Amino acid sequence: MPDIYILGGHQSDFAENWTRQERSLYDLFADTLKQGMAKCALDATEIQVGHVGNFVAELFTGQGMLGGFFGHVDRAFAGMPAARHEGACASGSLAILAAMADIESGRYDLACVLGIELMRNVSGHQASENLGAAIWVGQERQDATFIWPAMFSDLADEYDRRYGLKHEHLAEIGRINFANAKRNPNAQTRGWQFEEGSFAANDDLNPVVEGWMRRQDCSQISDGAAVLFLASAKAAKAYADRRGIAADSLPRIKGWGHRVAPMLMQTKLEDSKHHDYVLPWTRAAITDAYARAGVSGPEALDAIETHDCFTISEYMAIEHFGITAPGEAWKAIEAGRIAPGGDIPVNASGGLMGTGHPVGATGVRMMLDAAKQVSGTAGDYQVPGARNVGLFNVGGSGTTNCAFVVGTD
Repeated sequence: MPDIYILGGHQSDFAENWTRQERSLYDLFADTLKQGMAKCALDATEIQVGHVGNFVAELFTGQGMLGGFFGHVDRAFAGMPAARHEGACASGSLAILAAMADIESGRYDLACVLGIELMRNVSGHQASENLGAAIWVGQERQDATFIWPAMFSDLADEYDRRYGLKHEHLAEIGRINFANAKRNPNAQTRGWQFEEGSFAANDDLNPVVEGWMRRQDCSQISDGAAVLFLASAKAAKAYADRRGIAADSLPRIKGWGHRVAPMLMQTKLEDSKHHDYVLPWTRAAITDAYARAGVSGPEALDAIETHDCFTISEYMAIEHFGITAPGEAWKAIEAGRIAPGGDIPVNASGGLMGTGHPVGATGVRMMLDAAKQVSGTAGDYQVPGARNVGLFNVGGSGTTNCAFVVGTD
């Protein structure tokens, strides 16, 4: 695939509650974009196309048509083509893929990708109802109080039926990710405190939300945005030359995969019952990314940023990335392989659980964190010597699957 370079970007502080600050969705959009442009020393006149990742701004804020915000951030953006992309929690990755396609086609050389969601302006129950738009509404899990914990508990039930599952392994994933988040200055939970039983089957400190999923098995309701700038080889060289750096020192997207499964969870599970992998479309997206990047598997990666909306999501990703065989993720957890200092650290940023999960921003934030890792700019959560990072972002119950390999090698 043609080289797609990442010039840099910016992430908002996911701990901020923008409604309490009396700031709007537009304020979040404008602030994030301006700070990203300033960090990369880019002028609005240089950016040729814009792509926005967002899931349900209409339900949370009543606002659609987000591409029109660009022209209000800077009048130089007026007339620039822009589009919004939706794929539930993978909305940001779909915006990235669209920007990549623009660059690969030769239409444009420098694209802005901004992911955004404002979700803390409603009650937790209303937020859960809004996020339920990513299931087949009226067809599944209408009995659940909290739809997504229930859906992923169902996935845990299926995994347990096939391979066996222990809560202590899920709990260790949560413990690692929340601990990692303490080193991330933009993480929503960086100041949270936990007690001895916070990750145990303790109904007071870690109550059940739905089924397998306890409080510390779940990601957060968050406000936030992230922006990054993608460039062709020509634009990246011009950008690097102006700054006196080598273009090949810039992070680049080396491979990608994108697969969409049937929406209904039951259909997914029926279709996968003869597969080793519970979610074969997830596995296919990841192996597509490996193939396009020209790597054989996880042994070529130094770290992984994966979608941990729930602990079971990361547990299964360990297998779908190929770190272990199907049914054996517990081995990587017990051996410390995914923890800081392990041979394949996962979610050094804190992941969705620790960093926060403003849905439309998540895929863009993950890509930005991968770029930070391979450029050695991740600060206190840097994985030493990271040169290649795998990324997996999913929307729905394993419905929209997006995978990438990002590197500087």
